[in-house]
Amino acid sequence: MVNLKQLSKISELSAEYKRKLVTADDAVKVVKSGDRVHYGLFCGIVQDLDKALAKRTEELHDVLVCDTIWAHKEPPAILQADPDSKHFKYLSTHMSGLDRKMNKEGRCWFIPVQFRENPKLWAENVGDIDVVMLQVAPMDRFGNFNFGPQAAEYWGIFAAAKKIIVEVNEKQPVVHGLENSIHISQIDLIVEGSNGSLPTLIAKPASETEKKIAGHIVERIRSGSTLQLGIGGMPNYVGSMISESDINDLSVHTEMFVDAYVNLYKEGKITGNKNTNKGKMVFTFAMGSHEVYDFLEDNPMGYIAPVDYVNALEVIAANDHVVSINSCLQVDLFGQVNSESAGLQHIGGTGGQLDFVMGAFKSKGGQSFLCTPSVRENKDGSLESLITPRLPEGSIVSAPRSATHYIVTEYGAVNLKGKSTWERAELLISVAHPDFQDQLVKEAEQMGIWKNSSKVLL
Repeated sequence: MVNLKQLSKISELSAEYKRKLVTADDAVKVVKSGDRVHYGLFCGIVQDLDKALAKRTEELHDVLVCDTIWAHKEPPAILQADPDSKHFKYLSTHMSGLDRKMNKEGRCWFIPVQFRENPKLWAENVGDIDVVMLQVAPMDRFGNFNFGPQAAEYWGIFAAAKKIIVEVNEKQPVVHGLENSIHISQIDLIVEGSNGSLPTLIAKPASETEKKIAGHIVERIRSGSTLQLGIGGMPNYVGSMISESDINDLSVHTEMFVDAYVNLYKEGKITGNKNTNKGKMVFTFAMGSHEVYDFLEDNPMGYIAPVDYVNALEVIAANDHVVSINSCLQVDLFGQVNSESAGLQHIGGTGGQLDFVMGAFKSKGGQSFLCTPSVRENKDGSLESLITPRLPEGSIVSAPRSATHYIVTEYGAVNLKGKSTWERAELLISVAHPDFQDQLVKEAEQMGIWKNSSKVLL
């Protein structure tokens, strides 16, 4: 029953809400030339405010706009209004397919990050953020706006913010967790948005090669494990293979919450009873089908938290038998892993891949798997080995050789931990495509890591 004191507080919150409520066009008037603006994270990136800011294109210059993964089908309105980037510079700390396309066109710049460090990066290293805009769920009776299925580095961004504008979207689910909302007293302006649908990220069905890769992983997973899955057909197929296996009593500690977890929960495979989880499915952002967002809506099983908690090595490692599964683009014979570029062409962000490679290995019985097909087919139909003697010029080392645990192709999974340079080369060549193995041996000999004396010395 609501008492008079509670009614008075509700009335005060309502009055404050009305004072701060403006249109999107009025809200973006606070942006000035030379400002740094942040658009929000993942499914919480603003839409109406983006369109309103685009209307001011000709009167603004040197505006830096940052976000994390533009997941909508069309480019940001500011870039549609400014195709030559004369007024706005658009930056991203992760890269969607559309971000990658815009990067190739010279209209999107990448900010390299180590995901677990992002709150500190924004709070202490970037400098002031003049205006922060983000989508939120409608205000609750206590004056809080829930962030929806993303928390990540928001509080680091807010620490650097001069002004904070929220765009209310009734379709943002209310997600349980830690530091997952902002109070009206901390907000400068409120915009009631047009309630656009959250962007979805639907993985393609697993290829036959990806199914073989998944098989090499699943045979190494035990009941009672804690799962971290990346996005894509292969991780989803891992989930379906687990559903059909006798593996059970699983927990979730992951940076990204995806459809595979919903399916595993419905199959009764996830109990979340291990160590730090305590019945919770822990993550820092979610993207997938609308079923993911519906599942997380007001679900006590979901537990979203800032990325400097979720991706902290010691927090990951506090879970026993962590299984981390992620994709990569190339691996060289030293065990260095490139997950971000094809030579000089940028493909994707670092994300938290290294966080979970290292955190999983610190876990009792933990395993991290970095997966790649053995070959890529070029436009002319020729095959290119993705197990390479050396990473090509311009390649990014996403996981250093000292951190790499399991490398998996369709030909098997090999454990590089504790192996000498010669042993690593031999193991990696064993899971390379057979058509390239002899050449890789010759290259390893020329590089001085494959010698006749190697086996004698071991």
